[in-house]
Amino acid sequence: MEDFIKFNNLFSLYSSLLTETQREIFEDYYGENLSLQEIADNRGTSKSFVGKTIKECEQKLIDYESKIHKLEIKEIADKCLNEGNIEAIKKQVEKISKLL
Repeated sequence: MEDFIKFNNLFSLYSSLLTETQREIFEDYYGENLSLQEIADNRGTSKSFVGKTIKECEQKLIDYESKIHKLEIKEIADKCLNEGNIEAIKKQVEKISKLL
């Protein structure tokens, strides 16, 4: 479940960096909860191609996040919005600065 949420969050930030085919397969798998076989049947391709494409998407999303840190920055910013203590907010902003 944790991976499901993580990959959906990453996809919402970086989907435009994937190919159209990658986006469609990823959405079918993570968004529509279709099995590899169902996706393969719908697309007229092999189950192994679908599985490979999903793994490639997952790796690309992880790679993009490791370089750009958009999700991490968003999570820190969300924390700041919920903080009432100015010192805690300063610490969170320092974390963001180090990522940029």
